[in-house]
Amino acid sequence: MIRRPPRSTLSSSSAASDVYKRQVQMFLRMSTQWSTSFGGYVGLKYEVLLLQGGLFDLYQVEDKKEMLEGLKIMEFAALKELNKEVKK
Repeated sequence: MIRRPPRSTLSSSSAASDVYKRQVQMFLRMSTQWSTSFGGYVGLKYEVLLLQGGLFDLYQVEDKKEMLEGLKIMEFAALKELNKEVKK
């Protein structure tokens, strides 16, 4: 059985991995929040995160800037793929 070290001894790469996991989880939670137009997908509706009582409040996100940066990177990659399918 592989045992995980206590949190206090986790390496910085493990901490970064936790940040990425939280960003991916938030991206998946936003999967129904895409803005669309006649030309395809436009982007995510970030107001769902930022409004009082939104996802940032609901999931108690402490570092909102870091979370937004990760979400924007994933959004950019997803938009490329989603709109590629629309143009076919």
